[in-house]
Amino acid sequence: MKKNSSEETANRTWVPILALDLHYEYLNELKAVFADMKKVNKISAQFTWNEKDLKIEERIKDEVVLITDLDLKIVFASNGIKRMTGYQEEEVLGKTPKMFQGPATSQSVLEEIKEAIKLKVPFKKTIENYKKDGRTYKCSVDATPVYNLKGKISHFIAFEKEDKSA
Repeated sequence: MKKNSSEETANRTWVPILALDLHYEYLNELKAVFADMKKVNKISAQFTWNEKDLKIEERIKDEVVLITDLDLKIVFASNGIKRMTGYQEEEVLGKTPKMFQGPATSQSVLEEIKEAIKLKVPFKKTIENYKKDGRTYKCSVDATPVYNLKGKISHFIAFEKEDKSA
């Protein structure tokens, strides 16, 4: 015996669609990466450097990207800065990375970083930094000077991530 359509409808179990809920967070992260890349591309165009050589697009998904001017003032911080430090981008712009340092920060590592910056050479270091709430964290920093198309340094860029193994 064939059921009519109203009986079929009455016997169905309705289940809410959760797929959008599951992917909403991922969508927001993806939008943040695109927004970050748009800002980086704007800086790149303004100062005529080729960010493709730096592989920013590949690294910005998993690492915090900080770009400073030659005075080491932060001109860009990717959205990941909030997750790692507790600070919003607006709170760090115009400040130097010293804002993340404190009593537990190794002075010898700081001296090595200062020397690399002075010599304008890339460096990789792990440093004890401070979050907005005062907690410390180990930060792996991979930094390099950024050259414009005329071969002059216009910025420094750092790729950072919390080192949870230390």
